[in-house]
Amino acid sequence: MSNVSQPVFPRLSRNEMPEHMQEIWDKSMQRRGEAHFIESSAHSPEIFDWYMQRFYNELFYAGKVDKKFKELGRLRLSLEHGCKTCNQGNRLDALDAGITETQIEHLTTADTDNFSNQELAVIRLAEQIALTNSTGSLGESLYTELRQYFNEGQIFELGMVFGLLAGMAKFMFVFDIVVKEDYCPFH
Repeated sequence: MSNVSQPVFPRLSRNEMPEHMQEIWDKSMQRRGEAHFIESSAHSPEIFDWYMQRFYNELFYAGKVDKKFKELGRLRLSLEHGCKTCNQGNRLDALDAGITETQIEHLTTADTDNFSNQELAVIRLAEQIALTNSTGSLGESLYTELRQYFNEGQIFELGMVFGLLAGMAKFMFVFDIVVKEDYCPFH
């Protein structure tokens, strides 16, 4: 159920989408129980395809950083932002990438016992990039911590991925194409 009874930006029905988007719509309905982003994206399939291919297939799931760390940061961001749609899928993807249920339960708490130092560095970077952190900074301390596990290219890649995800969260909140958690600060 959307937070707004009638979104301003229109959504297309499944049968109005190109066939390849219908398949993705079906998967989203199975995984998340809604597909508002796909319904809205169907107005511009070429942009949707660019986002899925270039961002997800070429950077998020490929790139030089293990996807486990990207999944960890992505889930930390979506939990912070309060995107229910994102949290549902990101949680499943995090589990698939090897993040444990216990880690997911403690991802937003100060309990650091369930994470390696490398994972904590990634979480701290995501927290700096979160929309809710208007004064976020890489800072010398965090950079030094990250540099123990990642080279400069990998740190840049993590920052770029988390920054793009945060920007997409803002876009999806503005266009009302995701379901928000009750605690979402962007109601």
